[in-house]
Amino acid sequence: MTFAGDKKVGQSILGPAETRFKNYWVPKLPAYVETYHLTMTTVLWSIGMAYCGYRAGSEIAWSFGMSLMMVMQYITDLFDGAVGRYRNTGLVKWGFFMDHFLDFIFSCSIVAAYAMMAPQELTWYFYGLMACSGGLMVNSFLKFAATNEFEIFFYGIGPTEIRLVYIIMNTVIFFFGTGIFSFWVPFLFYANIITLTAMVWKTHKHLWAIDMASKK
Repeated sequence: MTFAGDKKVGQSILGPAETRFKNYWVPKLPAYVETYHLTMTTVLWSIGMAYCGYRAGSEIAWSFGMSLMMVMQYITDLFDGAVGRYRNTGLVKWGFFMDHFLDFIFSCSIVAAYAMMAPQELTWYFYGLMACSGGLMVNSFLKFAATNEFEIFFYGIGPTEIRLVYIIMNTVIFFFGTGIFSFWVPFLFYANIITLTAMVWKTHKHLWAIDMASKK
């Protein structure tokens, strides 16, 4: 079976616009900017995210720094695979592994950043959000292992749309303060629980149908 980790199933709402953006800019990137350089910069953005979250706990303006880290990680994450394919770098499986492992690290840094800003009574919600983040990724990877179909979108919502929500949230936090965490964090936690449950159920039904078809 041909490895299909570099070919995502489905598409997000902003997917077509992203594709046009990549197709225009990838040929224009300097030759010294390689796919693996772009992938590994997520380490920097993760450290920056955690630091900005730490500083935002006392100086709320640092929430814009968190948004900047999200934008930078989005840009490098958008281009790393596209550059590799355009230049035929050949790092298909390495790129799949390292890109998504570092995506998880960045996701953890986001949760940690907000946890450092929020009141202590919300700490357990952040533990739950960390678990949900890991659960969503585990669901995608286990489904990929069983079907060779890599899917990270849920009804048109993918990492890009989620980043956009966080950036909007950071702007709201700057103007209205962290007091909104008392509503936003529990809401986000329960929304993640519902999403994770729905995705696992969807995967369960899909794999069950495949097994029953093979049995016949």
